[in-house]
Amino acid sequence: MAKRNWRDDTRDLFEDLSIIEISKKETLDNFDQFCEFIAEPAFENLADELKIYKIKAKFKRKKDSVHFMMNFYRSNIDDFHYIISLPKNSIELKLKLTIKGRPNKKSPLVEKELQFMNDVDSPEVLKLKLEDLIKDILDQYRKFKYEALSKLE
Repeated sequence: MAKRNWRDDTRDLFEDLSIIEISKKETLDNFDQFCEFIAEPAFENLADELKIYKIKAKFKRKKDSVHFMMNFYRSNIDDFHYIISLPKNSIELKLKLTIKGRPNKKSPLVEKELQFMNDVDSPEVLKLKLEDLIKDILDQYRKFKYEALSKLE
């Protein structure tokens, strides 16, 4: 077996580092696309629907996260947060979901971290339908509320 020289090792090292940097940028670009074409329109549709039920909802976007928040019924107190984020230095679109909520208006926020939509692989995230994301938000809200309302104190 031919021995590799240090120049080949150096070239390989910098090619590998370049690939990682390119992957990180592509992942951030893909997250931007996900936010613009899937998450934000889904959040907007759900927020509009919640108005019918006298629930205020809003969303905001940061560089590496998108955040949907609902208030309690006819209240300005935040009730439930659904936060999708891209972990720092990600080289693939493996998203994280943070759920925050209050069991009641006087409670502090309780936080839980999960993998975003467990059954959706990284490449499939950009193919999600708005309805699928809205259903996931409602499912997470339902789970949180059922747990909060049935918890013995």
